[in-house]
Amino acid sequence: MKILIVTNYYYPEIGAAASRIQLMAENLQKQGFNVEILCPLPNYPKGRVFNGYRKKIFVHEIINKTKVFRYFISPSNSSNLILRIFSMFSFAISLWLFAFKIKSIKQKDLIIIQNSPLLVSFSANYLFSYIYKKKTILNVSDLWPLSALELGVMKKGMIYNILERIEQYNYKMSSAFIGQSNEILDHITLFNNKPKFLYWNIPNNDNVVNKYYSKKKKIVYAGLLGVAQGIYSILRNVDFKKLSVEFHIYGDGSEKKLIKDYIIQNPKSNIYFHGLISKADLNLILPSFYASIIPLKTSIYGAVPSKIFELISHGVPIIFSGDGEGASIIKDNNLGYTSKPGDFDSLIKNINLLINLDSKSYMQMKESCINLSKNEFNFKNQIHSLISFIKNNKL
Repeated sequence: MKILIVTNYYYPEIGAAASRIQLMAENLQKQGFNVEILCPLPNYPKGRVFNGYRKKIFVHEIINKTKVFRYFISPSNSSNLILRIFSMFSFAISLWLFAFKIKSIKQKDLIIIQNSPLLVSFSANYLFSYIYKKKTILNVSDLWPLSALELGVMKKGMIYNILERIEQYNYKMSSAFIGQSNEILDHITLFNNKPKFLYWNIPNNDNVVNKYYSKKKKIVYAGLLGVAQGIYSILRNVDFKKLSVEFHIYGDGSEKKLIKDYIIQNPKSNIYFHGLISKADLNLILPSFYASIIPLKTSIYGAVPSKIFELISHGVPIIFSGDGEGASIIKDNNLGYTSKPGDFDSLIKNINLLINLDSKSYMQMKESCINLSKNEFNFKNQIHSLISFIKNNKL
């Protein structure tokens, strides 16, 4: 079976979408599928095309035995909505250059399209499902434009209404859906009853589980440093020195400069910024931390942070600042403590609770994390279930 995956994010980019799509592609390939990737020149989250890809319109390469076709994008990580939409639109247009590969497209049995960005997924869906009459699976990882509304980067009005109609037409064109949360699948069900599959952001970490941890109370955040996470707000509202804990930050994003400047201005704050490191290096150091903070600046319907699954595979308890399905997973399975977005008093209380747990209770929480990762949130089980979903629905 020949599959083309269209995505706005792919290795060597970082982030949940890039990692999820790469894992999906490479493991479908291992199971006998012929998988190719159609994506933009790598640029996320820096907002500029990576070295080695600049001043190019098209790049064809092979990564871990997977063919990757990259096309031009005008990248941006600006908080300006117009610039971000223009960036999405640039790749939405340039991916049509792939339409000239008529023979290759006709040979494809299935197209999997990552959504969001909404304009990219709509453009790809129109090209492959409407023009080439191919079956498409829309992989919905967040609910645009609803997420933009909840984040406060967009208000209801003409632009929002247009994007909402594009979203609904996107669902109409698709043959089936993959969603990264139950809330996402419930939302899609409001518009149609086509086949749907729950595909969590689970890492393939079966061989890196490590029960080691430092008795020194160190808390970690590793991930995107953007508006939705609000790490800078945490630094300004939580006194880690007073709590007698260290807070270590790994990652990159639009808030990086604010975070670095804050640490320079507050050198005795017990906050340490390490920048961006490789996933392999991160896997080695995560088990050494006592706990991790996973924050969402505001409740986003359908959002279940991929860091939950990454951390539990290492047995690292979670202090979650968020709501919805992510909070339910943590509370229902004894993975840590939760608080509402922006409730810094509760966040401080939860940090205190976790770092002062008795040894037995703490180890039980670590065991809960590891056991859930091995069973319900197991990557190998999930990829086999996805293959069954594709075959059973004759996609």
